[in-house]
Amino acid sequence: MSPAHYAAPDIPDSKLYRGFEAIVGGYWTKAAYRSWRRRRPLGRIDRDLHVRISRIDQECADVKAIWVEREGGGDLPAWDPGAHVDVVLPSGRLRQYSLSSDPDDLSAYRISVRLIEPTAGGGGGSVEAHYLGVGDRLVLKGPRNAFPFVDSPAGYLFVAGGIGITPILPMLRDVVRRGVPYEFVYTGRSRESMPFLAEIREIVGDHEIQVWPDDERDPGERQRPDAAEIIRLAPEGAALYCCGPMPMIDAIRAQIPDPQIDTLHYERFSPPPVLGGRPFRVRLADSDTEVEVGAEESALTAVRRVRPAQAYSCQQGFCGTCRVRVLEGEVEHRDHALADYERDGHMILCVSRARGTVVIDG
Repeated sequence: MSPAHYAAPDIPDSKLYRGFEAIVGGYWTKAAYRSWRRRRPLGRIDRDLHVRISRIDQECADVKAIWVEREGGGDLPAWDPGAHVDVVLPSGRLRQYSLSSDPDDLSAYRISVRLIEPTAGGGGGSVEAHYLGVGDRLVLKGPRNAFPFVDSPAGYLFVAGGIGITPILPMLRDVVRRGVPYEFVYTGRSRESMPFLAEIREIVGDHEIQVWPDDERDPGERQRPDAAEIIRLAPEGAALYCCGPMPMIDAIRAQIPDPQIDTLHYERFSPPPVLGGRPFRVRLADSDTEVEVGAEESALTAVRRVRPAQAYSCQQGFCGTCRVRVLEGEVEHRDHALADYERDGHMILCVSRARGTVVIDG
């Protein structure tokens, strides 16, 4: 994953776009333009988008696809495959969702939310999102891209697990339009639990894809598809894009380096495990409460035991939502959200750690 979040220019019909048209002699496609644009550094984006929910589709029993349009009409900002938006829910919760619609159609964005009940480890955001209705108004931040889609002339291997299909869908559209070689593996508990199967078939046409539901595999086989079996499907020298449950990603990462794969790009939708962690303590200055942070848990988890309303979003050190001010103590920064000048005096609770005791303010 990239340590920076980038977004594309607001107006596709810009001087940059018209210049590209001239460069290629008047023949261009939006997919080709995006491919060319990805080679250029894009400015960091921080903005609020006021949108209205225009449509909600029930993709499967626990997944809703939510379409939003800009309040007052007009196109939404341009974005590249792999991008996401931060959604400010009515309660004030901030949650990140991949954009899964067509990047060539800026009249609307689509995000998809899988319902995870609090009893199953959910933080309440997906439940709230599932209660949204057509006509409701939201604020989005971004788009941002922590899962950038790079050029790979040799081709691609896409691997999606369950709701991990959402950032992969726009990538599939892009490679099909560009005619780049690719293979695609989609796993899940059952076909009924795997969203967008019909849309995928529409995108890929006659191209053979691998749909591997767990309930259709032989009982004697492993519940997770074999990672080596997946990698063997890749075009030689391909870029591998993977999004899904951490056990699947970890199994694939264990096969890298593999000469079949040039680069591995992955996005997780659960907090990363704590590696090389040591216990430490966090003292909350506003209440003089002190909590122990275990070697294998995050400071965010520990703080939320005594401060349940502590804000958070990505839990991966990218968004900066759980940033707190540090009054005392030595922080071991592991985030990708703080600028160098911010590190002295701040901490990202979800991934960063400390030595001894660190004193924080809200």
